[in-house]
Amino acid sequence: MSQTWGDFQAIVQLSAGLNVAILSFVDISLPAIKERRHVFAKAQQELDMHRKSPTKATDAEQKLYDSQVEEMNQKLYLLWRESSTFSNEEDSLIRSTGILGFLGAILSLLLLWYSAEYYDSVITLGGKGLILLSFCSLIGAFIINFMTASQASVFTKKCNQIRQEMHEKL
Repeated sequence: MSQTWGDFQAIVQLSAGLNVAILSFVDISLPAIKERRHVFAKAQQELDMHRKSPTKATDAEQKLYDSQVEEMNQKLYLLWRESSTFSNEEDSLIRSTGILGFLGAILSLLLLWYSAEYYDSVITLGGKGLILLSFCSLIGAFIINFMTASQASVFTKKCNQIRQEMHEKL
């Protein structure tokens, strides 16, 4: 027995609904991105407070303290430099999610219209391939946002470790 477009219409409807919802996928990575930026700003603010703290009793204590502040500054700078490349990628990855969502939504809405128009027609292998392709944008957008959130969390954790070390040393 051959399968018709009508047999696949529920799958096409699911694809259309999910592809329209792709735009909310940025909610997966956005909180992690905001947290990373907040933690970096907080670390820089704390370091600035330590730089401006009252001078130590002796020159030796002051030099030791200044070198520890400079060490923390260097660590933060290196982490910031490492994450700045990622920050540029974050923006392009979020735009990619929007593009994938738009293209997936257009494809799946066209497939939905086609499946309604040719409900009783036999579906070809190419039609099944297009339905499968309509789900690829979902997978791509999810992977992009999950990886972005994971990487932002890694940088946040590293920055928090530096902040913790700063609290212990300074």
